[in-house]
Amino acid sequence: MQTFENAGAGDIVLAMAERIVENRAYLSEIDGKIGDGDHGVNMAKGFGMAADRLRGTDAALGAAMATLGDVLMSEIGGSMGPLYGMMFTEFAEVLEGVEAIDAATLSAMLHKGLEGIQSVGDAKVGDKTLIDCLVPAVEAFDAAHAGGKSFAEALDAMASAAETGRDSTIDLVAKVGRSARLGERSRGVLDAGATSCALILTVLASGAKAKLTDG
Repeated sequence: MQTFENAGAGDIVLAMAERIVENRAYLSEIDGKIGDGDHGVNMAKGFGMAADRLRGTDAALGAAMATLGDVLMSEIGGSMGPLYGMMFTEFAEVLEGVEAIDAATLSAMLHKGLEGIQSVGDAKVGDKTLIDCLVPAVEAFDAAHAGGKSFAEALDAMASAAETGRDSTIDLVAKVGRSARLGERSRGVLDAGATSCALILTVLASGAKAKLTDG
């Protein structure tokens, strides 16, 4: 059975932070078309602050996610801080005390994070939010795992579905948040939250895949 060690895997969170910071201008540009235009700035600030705290610590994945969740909830503004903060805090709770992370553990982690986000906001699939990325990604991971695919293949399925979910938001009309006031004018633009969510999930998938060993 394929697993990867929780210990020392906090570098996956550092890689997420690097990807978010790299895309700061792009995320704000997307957000500026139908929102406040500050998504990239806020996300880069929060992820960057967490990375500063984690660098050189050789943290476990769960501990690194707890640090990131705490920073996002307490240090950054906008609507996304509490949502992503809750997601990473819930991720961390599932990983607490876990030594070897298998596909079932990762699935439980993803579901707990999704539930955390849904407890804060009321967005559904089709509302043009990060939910349009996260839900299909979780479902694709679970379907691959249930269908007998390897952990690595399930991670690939998750990443692919995350990107497809992100792209699906182009054709959607925003139903929640500030962009909802634009109605039909919100169609034709990617959702910034779904875009950042896809970045996070694809880094998670590639980072975890690189660490897998056969137990």
